[in-house]
This record gives sequence, structure tokens and C-alpha cells, in this order.
Amino acid sequence: MSVAHALWTTGPGQVELREELLPVLGTADVEIRTEFSAVSRGTEALVLAGAVPSSQHDTMRAPFQSGEFPFPVKYGYLSVGTVEQAGPRAQDLVGRRVFCLHPHQDRYVVPASSVLPVPAAVSPGRAVLAGMLETAVNGVWDAGLGIGDRVSVVGAGVLGLLVATLAARVPGTDVAAVDVRTDRAGTAERLGFRLVAPDDARRERDVVLHTSGTGPGLTTGLQLLGDEGLLAEMSWYGDRSVEVGLGEGFHSRRLTIRASQVGRVPPARAPRWTTRRRLALALDLLCDERFDALLDGVTPFERSAEVLPGIAAVGGDALCHRFSY
Repeated sequence: MSVAHALWTTGPGQVELREELLPVLGTADVEIRTEFSAVSRGTEALVLAGAVPSSQHDTMRAPFQSGEFPFPVKYGYLSVGTVEQAGPRAQDLVGRRVFCLHPHQDRYVVPASSVLPVPAAVSPGRAVLAGMLETAVNGVWDAGLGIGDRVSVVGAGVLGLLVATLAARVPGTDVAAVDVRTDRAGTAERLGFRLVAPDDARRERDVVLHTSGTGPGLTTGLQLLGDEGLLAEMSWYGDRSVEVGLGEGFHSRRLTIRASQVGRVPPARAPRWTTRRRLALALDLLCDERFDALLDGVTPFERSAEVLPGIAAVGGDALCHRFSY
């Protein structure tokens, strides 16, 4: 058996690299040498804090997670690498660059059915965005965006910026990201929309998508909606309760809050779309080089345990921070 190295969360704010033995390849398995993995900052911050509620331990498991919540746990789901070996039924993947929903680890063995080839036009450093872009696709579907809609995305983290990028590509839409910090206005402009502070945000919006992970952000999103408007809630709060303003005109304006979660394809598309087809779409969308604007940091994997607590800290500046292997 070969030895690999993986990143484990062992306690609140405590991270370490551990050695692991790779299993023997099965007939339909592939062995991947990782090139990049990315930190999904919101979710991994909750994991690092031990804030996954016990009722959600099964629901929030990553596809190739090891260990159990709260600790110790090997977590993550944004990995890109090259297939170095494969079983007899997966030889066509040898030498291919692939994306996999796998935790931070330098080499790993998974079923061939769990990886997707990365298009030639997508760099490995950009391909790590596929999992988050898939979440953004699902959010846009859940929000039911239409041609010409006035759309606000509250929260200008990497997910919010991805959502706004997709929304801005719907013909005729008027799209703005809304955030208390406006230092990412240049990034938003490169991606094709504007970023404004809450006090400057336009009202009477047809659709709002909320990604800030805060109660005030959710309240702001509701205040921006027009009558009968819909807010798609894409934030996940872990074990925290949030306070949201449902007074004033929430009822008289007949507003709707709809939860959006990437674990399920929206019902209207479920008969035709699988999660694999949705992820393949996200990889194809990443052929656009403008998405590189979201890639703002790289750390060698050997230092991952040292830097992850800072990357995931509340108020951190990172958009999509990656580990290089």
C-alpha cells in the first residue's frame, strides 16, 4: 500500500496533516495525484468550529469524508488532480485531469464514477471552483430567474459572486451584489455586474439570493424585494440561530423565502437532471477565464494545517483560497 497525506480537523480550530494508507485499486477505481484543492470557506469554517449540529451530521457528510462530526474529521470537496493509475474498467481515464468531491489530500483512490474530466480549456487552478459553481447553478434554478428580472445577491463572498455572475448572463437582467464591504467592487465589475453597499442598493427587486450567512443580510434581502418577490436562502448557519425581520411589510407584500441546498436538484428539473450532469455543466461554464478573478490565494499543501484556521476565520479576506500539491 502507498502512503498519502490528508488534512484532518481534530478539535475546535485544530488542524493537522496525517498519513494514510491508500487502498488497493479495484477494477473500476482510479488513483489521483492532486494538483489543487480549494477551501469552501463558509462550510469549512463551521466544520473547524465544531458547529455542525448533531441533527445534520449525516446530511452534511462530504462524499469521501472520513471520521465523524464534530471531531476528528477529514473534510472538503473541491479537489482537482491527474489520474495516475486505474483499474481495468477505468483505463480510459489514465492521464486525464479530473475533478472530485474529495477532502484535502495529496493522493487518493476513488471509484471512477465519482470523477469528472476537466475540459481542456479550464486550468486546474480554476477547476476547483466547480463544486461552488454547481451550488450557484442550483441557487439560480431555485430562485426561478427569468429574462429581464431585477436581481440582487446579498453577500459578496465567492458563492455570492458566482451566483451574481450567472444571474448577469440571463438576458436583460439588472444584477447587483450587495455587501457591507465594497472592496470587491473591482472583482464584481470584471465578472459583469456592480457591487453596492446596502444603503445604496436598489429596491423593488424581483428576486433576491442571500449568501451572506448573517441575519442582518437576510433582513436586508427581504427589504430589497418588491411585492410578491422571492428570496432564495443559500446561507447555512450550522448550529446558530439567526434573527430576521419578518415585521413591517413582510406579510402585506406577500414575500417568499425559499431554501436552496445543493444536495438536491430542484423538483422541476429532477426528472431530467442528475447531480453529475449539473456538475458537468459547472465545469463547462468554467471555460470562461473571467472566473480567475475569484482565485485570490495559494498555499503549499505542506502548510495547510498552519494556515487553514486563519483562512476560515470570521472576517477573513479570502475568496477562493487553494492548496497546491
